[in-house]
This record gives sequence, structure tokens and C-alpha cells, in this order.
Amino acid sequence: MRMRALTSLVLAAAVVAGSGAAWHPAPHWQLTDTGVTARLRGLAPVDGRVAWASGTDSTVLRTVDGGGHWAQVGPATDIPLQFRDIEAFDARRAVVLSIGPGGESRVYRTDDAGRHWTETFRNGDDAAFYDCLTFFDDRHGLALSDPVDGRFRLVSTADGGRSWSVLPTDGMPAALPGEFAFAASGTCLVTADHGPDRAWFATGGGATARVFRTADRGLSWQVTDTPVPSGPSAGIYSLAFRDPRHGIALGGDFAAPTSAPDGAARTGDGGRSWTAADVPPGEYRSGASWVHGDTALAVGPTGSDVSRDGGRSWRRFDTGSFDAVECTPTGACWASGEQGRVARLTWR
Repeated sequence: MRMRALTSLVLAAAVVAGSGAAWHPAPHWQLTDTGVTARLRGLAPVDGRVAWASGTDSTVLRTVDGGGHWAQVGPATDIPLQFRDIEAFDARRAVVLSIGPGGESRVYRTDDAGRHWTETFRNGDDAAFYDCLTFFDDRHGLALSDPVDGRFRLVSTADGGRSWSVLPTDGMPAALPGEFAFAASGTCLVTADHGPDRAWFATGGGATARVFRTADRGLSWQVTDTPVPSGPSAGIYSLAFRDPRHGIALGGDFAAPTSAPDGAARTGDGGRSWTAADVPPGEYRSGASWVHGDTALAVGPTGSDVSRDGGRSWRRFDTGSFDAVECTPTGACWASGEQGRVARLTWR
């Protein structure tokens, strides 16, 4: 009943949005007490009650009561790891990615709610640096590394993250000088509902912020320039696709978080072309997610924004700091960030 009620509120908000009137109910973050101070950039909600989060110092958290209680369930590691991305299939099964040069880039999997973890991948190439992780379903997934020998590298799994293999780069366009992906919220590499073979990843760092797309689970890729500015610490930090055609890209410059005049774009053709938002958030945003229909969220260290028109325009609704935001298909939305901050979205 709670899920049904939340979805009804979201739909009501979307209807009001279309009329141009004041939005009632309005989105509001309700903070939960995680009991940790780790920075939580990895976020994987399952529904309104079950969610996982991950971050610095090998931290992995799990709740099964809507954030009322959080348990630390991370794996024992030989060094403190930065778990920048986590993907959860349900309350018991999850896969977590740590970032870093060489062997600091690793993947762990649990099948028993974090009681036991198995290390299933450790990067053996000092030139590789893995940023983010995504799954098409509960078996097939990809993890993305920054360019190695001039091309982005991906590893693939067909058994739910229990084993990984490096994909050939024959079908990968060459990277631009200085181009890389941002390990900011686990959403530099994403898939979409109803697109079982499609994935996208976003970049910055080079002369142009670009979006790469695949229709064959990572074997071949095409790339498109976007209007989002790029630079040494600027570009697209987050992607979100609600279906194989409609997507949003959010970013800016981490080094200048209060100014990103062109830091948002949208696509209606699967990423073949991108259009700058008419009214962007205006500041750096590291995470984005679709709520329902044309409603989407963006978060960053200076606040949270909502779009009610598919990413054309954005409106600030919160000034708290978050790094990541994720919504489930039922409309349950969560955000996470610095100092152990995790919140659930409510409408009032």
C-alpha cells in the first residue's frame, strides 16, 4: 500500500507539473541516521524499505526498514577501499565496485545480505582505473575503466558478477586526449528499462563532454558530442535513461560547484543527439535519476533539483549536500552523500 500511495503522489505531481501551476505535493528529503561518517557515493535502492549504500573506508550499508536502521555489512579488505558504485538485485544479493589505480579497482559480490563477500575481480593493469558498474539484468553487466592505450576499457559478466572478462576494444571509438569518466555517483555508466542490450557512458576531461552508446551489451559503441562543457575537472558526471530513447545528462565542474550554466542536457533519440536544458540547475550536479514519466531529480553538493518536463527545465527544492540519487521503478527515491548522509524522498 505504501508503494501504491507513493506512486499515486508522483503521478499527481506530474499532472500538476503539466498544468504549470504550483506543484503540490512538493518533493522533500527525509534524512535517516546511518551511524557512519563515510562519504556514500554508491547507492542501490531496491524499494521503499530495502536499500544499499557504499562509500569510503570499505563501507557498505544496508537497510530493510526504510532507513530506520542501517547495518554495516561491508567486506573485510586488506586496505581501505572506496566503494563508489553498488548494484543490488534484492535484499540479499549485491555487487560493489571499488575504484583506484591497479589493484584498488575491485568487484565483490554477496548472496547473503553481506554476511559473506567474494572478491570476483581485481584489476591487474596499472593503466586501468575502473569508475562505475551497471547491470542489464541479474546476470549480465559491465564495468567501465578510463582509457587504456587510447580507448575506454570494459569488463563484462554473464553470471551476476561472479566472474568478469575484458571486452575487446575493436568496436570502441578512440578517446580524446585527457578524456575520462567520473566516479562520482556510480552513474557514469547506465542501462535503461526495456532496453536489454543498451548501455551508455559519459565523459569529461577532454575538449568535449561525450556520451558513448552500445546496442549489443558493449561489443561495439558509437559516440556523440554534447553541449555540456568539458575540462580537467568538468564534463558529464551522471546519466539516467528512463527507456531506450529518453535520457538526461548532468554535470558541471567539481572544482567550481556553484557555477554550471550549461551543465544539463537531454536526448529523445537514444543518445544520438543531445540538447542543452533550457533552464539547467546552474550548479554542479553529480547524480541524476528518473522518478516517473517526465519527472527527474538531480543532486550535488550544493543542492537538489527537480525537472517536471523531461529535463528541459530544473527547479531547486533542497540545499543539502548529496552525491548520488536513485529511484526504483515504483517511485521510491533515495539520495546519499558526505558524512554518511542518506535520505528518502517524500512528497508533501
